[in-house]
Amino acid sequence: MSEHSTVLQPGQIYDSATGDATASFERVKSSQVDTSHGAILYLEDITVSFDGFKAINNLNLDISVGELRCIIGPNGAGKTTMMDIITGKTKPTSGKVFFGQSMDLTKMTEVEIAHAGIGRKFQRPTVFEQHTVFDNLELAMKMDKRVKTTLFAKLNSEQRGKIDNILQLIRLNGQENRLAGLLSHGQKQWLEIGMLLIQEPQLILLDEPVAGMSDAETARTAELLNELRGKHSIMVVEHDMGFVTEIAQQGKVTVLHEGSVLAQGTMQQVQADEKVIEVYLGR
Repeated sequence: MSEHSTVLQPGQIYDSATGDATASFERVKSSQVDTSHGAILYLEDITVSFDGFKAINNLNLDISVGELRCIIGPNGAGKTTMMDIITGKTKPTSGKVFFGQSMDLTKMTEVEIAHAGIGRKFQRPTVFEQHTVFDNLELAMKMDKRVKTTLFAKLNSEQRGKIDNILQLIRLNGQENRLAGLLSHGQKQWLEIGMLLIQEPQLILLDEPVAGMSDAETARTAELLNELRGKHSIMVVEHDMGFVTEIAQQGKVTVLHEGSVLAQGTMQQVQADEKVIEVYLGR
């Protein structure tokens, strides 16, 4: 994958020794991360200062296993910096980030965090445009393997079935032999989400996934994320309030402002919050 996207390698998807796919994307995996307390991610007292400016200011946040959490807020609220901290791109000035009960992400590299089971999709889709849709998914499944294994290992029936399931999930069944470069913007976004899913992430971070999409593509993306609810833990940063309303349902929405949590609750609750109306939603 390109530098703009992290594809996951949790470690129990493809065994190069046996040629077997060892897990199903139909459920949240928790065998590698201690989620006994019900949360998969904790941010505790996180502060990030850039030349005296606090991009993140004593931020506290937690995400439950299988939760789909929407993060909204004005530009400059700290949303991107928060994702950078979770994925190891930026180290906080103070505070800790726990993946599960005991894995402190602030002490890990970006590669270690990706291998632990956290994947991030950036706003701009980055797929292998000269390869087919199927090839993109196959390459994602085999990433980080020895070159010989990647080039010459053949998919078994279970792995092919897994790709077929992903194709249906991301609305690209029937498009598997099409070059990725010929897909629409929305379809490329779905393909990249599929490339993350096929590696069985435990936590997915999506940065403005519907930016630039048509209304129809946005609606189908909402359907996709609603189908993933409970099967993966997902954090979505988005400005499209109609889209957020579709995927938030009765889940939590977190509003960031000046690097801190301004409000949190259901979409209806944050929309009615006077502080949120003043600094973000307007009247």
